[in-house]
Amino acid sequence: MAAIKTLVLGLAAACAIAAPSLAAEGRAASAQAPSVRVEGGVVIGAARGPAAVFRSIPYAAPPVGALRWKPPAPVRPWRGARAADTPGPACLQPIPPGGAPNGGGYTGPVSEDCLTLDVTAPAALAKAGAKAPVMVWIPGGGNIFGAANVPSYDAVNFARDGVIVVTMNYRLGALGFFAHPALTAEAPKRQGLVNYGLMDQVAALKWVKRNIAAFGGDPGNVTLFGESAGGGDTLALLAMPANKGLFQKAAVESGGGWDRPATLAQREAQGAELATRLGLAGAGATAAQLRALPAEKLIVSAGGVAQDGRMLTETPTQAFARGHALDVPLIIGSNSNEASLLGSFGLSGSVASIPAQVRQAYAAEAPDDASLARLNFNDRAMGAPARWIAARGSGGARTWLYYFSYVPERQRATRPGTNHASEIPFVFDSLDAVPGRTPLISPSERALATLTHSCWVAFAKTGAPACDGGQAWPAYDPATDELLEFGAETGVREHFRKAQLDAQEQAARPLLEERSPAKPSAP
Repeated sequence: MAAIKTLVLGLAAACAIAAPSLAAEGRAASAQAPSVRVEGGVVIGAARGPAAVFRSIPYAAPPVGALRWKPPAPVRPWRGARAADTPGPACLQPIPPGGAPNGGGYTGPVSEDCLTLDVTAPAALAKAGAKAPVMVWIPGGGNIFGAANVPSYDAVNFARDGVIVVTMNYRLGALGFFAHPALTAEAPKRQGLVNYGLMDQVAALKWVKRNIAAFGGDPGNVTLFGESAGGGDTLALLAMPANKGLFQKAAVESGGGWDRPATLAQREAQGAELATRLGLAGAGATAAQLRALPAEKLIVSAGGVAQDGRMLTETPTQAFARGHALDVPLIIGSNSNEASLLGSFGLSGSVASIPAQVRQAYAAEAPDDASLARLNFNDRAMGAPARWIAARGSGGARTWLYYFSYVPERQRATRPGTNHASEIPFVFDSLDAVPGRTPLISPSERALATLTHSCWVAFAKTGAPACDGGQAWPAYDPATDELLEFGAETGVREHFRKAQLDAQEQAARPLLEERSPAKPSAP
């Protein structure tokens, strides 16, 4: 089961839909189009209802040529005003033929030159220079897929409610998460390795800190949030003390939390194997030879985040277990059918490795192996880690735990719960942005989107999810063990699935008590 979890934990957003057409955003800048000066120059966006929308703004230099597998470099200035009214290419990733969305919900142009972000801001604030809360979204997709611009990430309703949202592209697959002995040898002693996609995320956060005031945003009130791999990356960023001050709050949607990332040595061995497959001399390949490879040959998985001992010195699990994670207010939770990932990626979900004490906890609700595999995956991969992290964080800044179980009426006969990533359009209140969905939206579905979105808006503004309509959501306390279930009947639940989650936590105890490595001395 651990191997299945490692494979699918972030193979995220399987339920997201393809990116909107370029025409839908409007191409031509006009005298009324919003413009902002940022690092690099002036960008001209597009007015869209209550929002000023800016697409494909560079936050770092193109990571090509000599900059491939290097930390992101500063933005290169441009001459004149740069049109920022249409989406640009996403980072290189597999794109299915025929226009179908990939595992990150994206179908569109891709490029190695992709370190850009989108900003959706309240139009009036952008003009007035007022300070609005900021949310920075890390897309999911297993660190293999993912893009800043897909319909479920439509942030216009966040802008309507006074919140700026930044969505980013970051390097993926073997271009974003890769190691090789030649790259290690050439890197300065304390420079991070392997996690170039994480480096991009940090660079985007630093760009926000320096530039978001130009859009009317408050650089001192930033919420980092992400789903699946984006949630897992958020946990990794929380495990890095150097990120203190880049964001003041965080939200993790279906991001797991019990992980043992590969080591640098393991990832170097994988990189050498890939070099061999691509016709180079394995571990003997030079950095120049690796950088000369056509980018299209590197649209492959390389294993995701790794504990390189430089940038990432502790796993998120270790950091939370020992109180080393950044102490910020945190929302964390999972969905009721995270095991939809198993079917989405053709995995059966073996039950052979489930410990006896865990099997016993599911005896009453899992009459067969298929049910056991589904329920075990839900809790082992997502639900139990979320509760554990909420408990670890509850002693400092407050944490809030949730469980999303709403299934639209039309799907309740065929779905056992809320699929992985299905909460995203509720958080963004973007149900209408998903092509073809509007005629199917029921009043209860729309009402829950309004409620869920309001909780995230309040969290961004104040650091506490004070939801609309007086819906209670108590901060998590291990003694009371309360969470908020977003479902057909939304409400606070006490000791939710306690027997099952306790059994999972007990089975995971060796990982949770794994000793942290010694921290390197400060540079």
